[in-house]
Amino acid sequence: MKVNGTLMNYYFHCKRQCYLFGNRMNMEDNSEEVKIGRAIHEERAEQSNTEIAIENIRLDKLTAEYLTEVKKSDADVEASKWQLIFYLKVLKEKGISRKGKLEFVEKNKEDKKTIVVELTENEERKLQQYIKEIEELLKQEEIPPVLNKPKCKKCAYYEYCYI
Repeated sequence: MKVNGTLMNYYFHCKRQCYLFGNRMNMEDNSEEVKIGRAIHEERAEQSNTEIAIENIRLDKLTAEYLTEVKKSDADVEASKWQLIFYLKVLKEKGISRKGKLEFVEKNKEDKKTIVVELTENEERKLQQYIKEIEELLKQEEIPPVLNKPKCKKCAYYEYCYI
């Protein structure tokens, strides 16, 4: 599987989730959390009709200044940030330069509901390294270990990992 924004997000969120999804084990259709996230995206899309598909990614909203990624919550800002950086890089390769904006519908940990991200040379170097690491992870024989953290209970793969 070619690395995409979802894999980038999962890599930061949970290596096991990244591995399973990247090796075509999709548990997302059974998850209430994922269904809620999709409903939020559909509602936003109906309001602004701006979702764009490019290659193997789906962009939530693209304006003259920003690529905006909408997230249900700010539970894992780092994972969301690197997903957005991945999208910014894909756009840059297409000749489109934008800043990134993360918008969180439910605010849990952060004071701000919106975070602005820019694609710098340093981020591009890190991104290339993360892409290589994801590609290596997906080739491994063994599934990464269970994290056993509170966030696991909301994961689409919870039943697979714990039952």
